[in-house]
Amino acid sequence: MSGRFVRSVCTAALMAGAASLALPPPPAAAAPAAPPDQPSVHTLLTRLQTLYRKAEEATETYNATEEKLKTQHKRVDELNEQLATARVALTGSRDAAGRLAREQYQGTSGTLAPYVSVLLSGDPQQALDRGHQIQRAAGQRAATVGRLTKGEKRASDLAVTAREALNEQQVLAAKQKQQRDKVKRSLGDVEKMLASLTGNQLADIQRLEQKNIGEAQRALLSSGRLSGSTRPSAAGRKAIAYAFEQFGKPYVWGAAGPDAFDCSGLTSQAWAHAGDTIPRTSQEQWKSLPRVALDELRPGDLVLYFEGATHVALYIGNGLVMQAPRPGGSVKVSPIAANPLLGAVRPDAGEAPLRKYELPPLPEGAAYGSDAGYGSATAPS
Repeated sequence: MSGRFVRSVCTAALMAGAASLALPPPPAAAAPAAPPDQPSVHTLLTRLQTLYRKAEEATETYNATEEKLKTQHKRVDELNEQLATARVALTGSRDAAGRLAREQYQGTSGTLAPYVSVLLSGDPQQALDRGHQIQRAAGQRAATVGRLTKGEKRASDLAVTAREALNEQQVLAAKQKQQRDKVKRSLGDVEKMLASLTGNQLADIQRLEQKNIGEAQRALLSSGRLSGSTRPSAAGRKAIAYAFEQFGKPYVWGAAGPDAFDCSGLTSQAWAHAGDTIPRTSQEQWKSLPRVALDELRPGDLVLYFEGATHVALYIGNGLVMQAPRPGGSVKVSPIAANPLLGAVRPDAGEAPLRKYELPPLPEGAAYGSDAGYGSATAPS
């Protein structure tokens, strides 16, 4: 893993992964003034960050549709199974109804109907027994007709519902394709901008971004807002341990392991391996999980970023988060203030923190992996 991270440091990285608590960012060199006909470094950084944010927002929208499509696939399969069962039952009811019709025809084709035979019987007990038999037969006939009627309605209703579910699945599939194309276009915009920059411009952007993150991190830590528990719950420890095992794996949009992740793919899988199923996307994680104030933050909590909750990371303590940053980056440790904070949520709300906990040593190079740059935009299969 060490060689992989050393190589990643040497790439044209744009984010400040090195800005951690244990290893502060290097002093920022003064960026040379841009020629009058060229945009400033600040303008370039703002443009690039905006492009990355749009790409990640499109990715999370794609992920949400992907989850809906999976759910719809399952619903269609279940409805088809129910419809098949209903049709088998309906066939049985129709067979029973056919036998009933034949028996009724045969019973009334003689000189006397069954109930007339009972009335003319010379043996009262025999007449009574025959009466009960006729009543039971009538009840069975009514039940058979009822099952047939009910079965036909159920099969018809299920057929309509299954068709509607399939139509919805096809609409979702078309929507997903459109969103996939949007992600690719957004990543293409990032690639074009990076390709247009010189090596000096990339270095200047990286220095400015490191400087901004370092200042934001120092301001947050000095505010005393991160004064919560330093101990996760038992489940939180498992989530952190899983995330630690993913160090160095590449960011791939739409991926949720085991070989690559996007931001919410990492957090959702970390908590799934801890035994808690949480929503797949960052927006749904922010929307549905219990909120927690930053001054109550503890390891294992999820930290959300940007106004639209389009990025998420796993808090590991000491002002650090584990995240799958953005295309071209790898799963790594970053300062919690690496992006504009929105808030935090707790998947294991109600669970007590451990009595003792010590953050495991970070793998070599964990805080130095690039947070930015452009890598493969290959769509997940």
